[in-house]
Amino acid sequence: MPHETPWVEFKVNNFNPTEIGEYISALSNSAALQGKSHAYIVWGVKDDTHEICGTNFQPFHQKVGNENLENWLIRLLTPRLFFVFYTLETVHGRIVILELERATDKPVRFQGTEFIRIGSYKKTLKDYPDVERQLWRIFDKTPFERLVAMENVSDTDVLRSLDYPAYFEMLDIPLPEDRIRILERLAEDQMIRKTNAGSWDVTNLGAILFAKKMSLFQHLQRKTIRLIQYKGISRIETVRELNEDGGYAVQFEHLLETINHLLPRNEQMGMALRRDVPMYPELAIRELVANAIIHQDFTLRGTGPMIEMFADRMEITNPGEPLIQTERFIDSPPRSRNETLASFMRRIGVCEERGSGFDKVVSLTELYQLPAPFIEVTSNHTRVVLFAQKPLAKMDRDERVRACYMHACLKYVTRSYMTNASLRERFGLEDGKISMSSRMIRDAIDVGVIKPKDSETAPKHMKYVPYWA
Repeated sequence: MPHETPWVEFKVNNFNPTEIGEYISALSNSAALQGKSHAYIVWGVKDDTHEICGTNFQPFHQKVGNENLENWLIRLLTPRLFFVFYTLETVHGRIVILELERATDKPVRFQGTEFIRIGSYKKTLKDYPDVERQLWRIFDKTPFERLVAMENVSDTDVLRSLDYPAYFEMLDIPLPEDRIRILERLAEDQMIRKTNAGSWDVTNLGAILFAKKMSLFQHLQRKTIRLIQYKGISRIETVRELNEDGGYAVQFEHLLETINHLLPRNEQMGMALRRDVPMYPELAIRELVANAIIHQDFTLRGTGPMIEMFADRMEITNPGEPLIQTERFIDSPPRSRNETLASFMRRIGVCEERGSGFDKVVSLTELYQLPAPFIEVTSNHTRVVLFAQKPLAKMDRDERVRACYMHACLKYVTRSYMTNASLRERFGLEDGKISMSSRMIRDAIDVGVIKPKDSETAPKHMKYVPYWA
């Protein structure tokens, strides 16, 4: 490069920790503004002549107080940003390169202040409102899937990093015989993108779906799906832990097979044969795992989808808070956080993108007569819990109310209504157990999650709807 740019800064021995943090903010925001996937700080190169002169900076030995420099920077940057230091020993001296990703959905702040590069100078972003507005417009129109995961690579490197045969197989398209047509087809679906230099950029979409190894893409390493099986009902003792390192589309069916293999089995009697069935409906697990992948918030760093299996339940967690109210999962129209990802997953049959996925989950848990699923929103995460079979007598009041509410929702979205009889059928109760189902309905009304469709109707013929109906 003939000179510094808004996304590259050269230094010799200036390694003031606060200044490094401010430059990370400024360069990351400027890289987004300039359409670059990464930004860089280079120590050991003179700013004016670009002469390699070496540096005394040793980032892995640098401390701020008693804290390592890297941890200190991570703690004071918001949102959390992926960056990595590289050290190279040359005949002219040590070179240190700090590579950092561009800002994605909001400006990067250091110690609560947002910075930007104006020419070769570092400035506070608030002092340049026009630039700040332009930056926010870029965030609004650039989804995560279209950002670059691997920049400026050759044809060979693209085919080496992506499982392109799986791409053609899943779309039921014959595999082209020459690499040019393979690359053109991948580019049509935005898995890769041609650069002005004639090489390729691998997009986040291509990487998260078809990476042979997610670890090849450093900022996506923590987005792999973790599957953890515990002994008993707590997290004290782990039986096994698996990390699916490939792209989501590549690993999805294998992941479901692994889950199915690890699930406890229940024995059922058919007309003449015994057969083992999994504890949880396979289709319900498929829907929840697909939703965890599709609706995750990729801007949250250091976390990815996780599936945890206990003796009495299964918990499926994804980064990000839901875009709709948890109590409206059943009836709300679809709203995808990652629209391009959701659309492609629909094309290969992983999800429906019609908003009916959670309806299926609730319907199947009722068919298996399981406790109703539980949706929990924690700090920056959404978790759905499937419970193993439990007799109604052992369910507490909250579990019964939740099951009653979800049954009313499911009936309502199918243009029907919950009744005392339908609730007894849901729990497998005999007709003589009217008083038991009536008590559950009263509890749900008292909590405020259901209401009578018409309060003037005789109790025997009363119909019930969700509180929002």
